[in-house]
Amino acid sequence: MLTLAADIEVLARFGRALADPIRCRILLALREAPAHPADLADTLEISRTRLSNHLACLRDCGLVVAVPVGRRTRYELADERLGHALDDLRTAVVAVEADKACVDADDKGCC
Repeated sequence: MLTLAADIEVLARFGRALADPIRCRILLALREAPAHPADLADTLEISRTRLSNHLACLRDCGLVVAVPVGRRTRYELADERLGHALDDLRTAVVAVEADKACVDADDKGCC
């Protein structure tokens, strides 16, 4: 049975998903349309194994769902509002100086 996560947990799940560029690319691709893993792997030019690992993470975060279609599985965003949220995040203006990065980015796993 699915349960609704608390607001902070939802944001944390979304943050974990967006922390990896490949997962961002997967989410943006699924924002356009549902897709089968083989097609996603080809579109994103990554191995099916690597894609599978990232899809598992996105499923665990609750952002995508696997929908059986005959003998195949199609992936789609768990909620259409996630597509709107991705659009909003993509177009948000962030205050970052172009020539500066987080000093401890590698150690802290940020930026």
